[in-house]
Amino acid sequence: MSKVKLKPIQEQVIVITGASSGIGLATVRLAAERGAKVVLAARSREAITRIADEINSSGGKAKAVPCDVTNGEQVEALAETAIEAFGRIDTWVNDAGVSIYGRLEEIKEEDARRLFETNFWGVYHGSLTALRHLKTNGGALINLGSEVSEAVIPLQGIYSASKHAVKGFTDALRVEVEELEKAPVSITLIQPTATDTPFPQHARNYMDKEPKLPTPLDDPEDVAEAILHAAQNPTRTKKVGAMSKLNTFTAKLAPKLGDKIAAKQADRQQYNERPRKPEGTLEHPGELVGTAGQIHGSRGREFD
Repeated sequence: MSKVKLKPIQEQVIVITGASSGIGLATVRLAAERGAKVVLAARSREAITRIADEINSSGGKAKAVPCDVTNGEQVEALAETAIEAFGRIDTWVNDAGVSIYGRLEEIKEEDARRLFETNFWGVYHGSLTALRHLKTNGGALINLGSEVSEAVIPLQGIYSASKHAVKGFTDALRVEVEELEKAPVSITLIQPTATDTPFPQHARNYMDKEPKLPTPLDDPEDVAEAILHAAQNPTRTKKVGAMSKLNTFTAKLAPKLGDKIAAKQADRQQYNERPRKPEGTLEHPGELVGTAGQIHGSRGREFD
């Protein structure tokens, strides 16, 4: 790791998937503010085009590329477009992801598979595509995991499983690339706790109430800071938020206690209102549920 030399943010070209909202958008805006050239990738064409135009009109440099990360050819085209626009790729951030709220026995297999297509295979496509370019001149590959890459949460079991898969893939890839191949690439897993983004509104919802994340919620800008730190400083993993550290520690060292704590989160994932748009963004861009372009989530009516 010490031999990997990463550039300052202001000298970098950064590709970010899931860039139309939430953590991805927070990272785009922070990186652009600090002088990076940013390539925004997401399914929400109108949103990322508008965001890129805003960055360019304010003196930054940005390129919007509509991309569905479940499609390997589109991810390849994303890399090619980034290089055509800015000449290289220095950091690639795999942030695109989605959840499903509901008991595992209730979730349709086709929905579970679609989630894995985005959360796992999207990271797979992005990582292998990025490495073909990063190995040449060096750089950083940053994958978004979660505290539930090690812990779990009921009613989001498929999401937890996908984030375990992302961790396993990222850890194995790091060993192969950094330790065996000695390539000049830093591979990082970022593990945020629950974060105040449109994540619940994006989720496919099988519950009879509007979904929410259990509090406390971290700020998406905190995760963006961690991502940009890893883009400049070789980092193995970074847990963001106190609850991420606590929950992963408990899951590892006191798993039975971790199960009890996780079970208590089941009743903390609903607002006291009917589902708004239960289809979420599993199959469609965030523009169709009104969340594209938003960093923070929309709240709801709490139980008394």
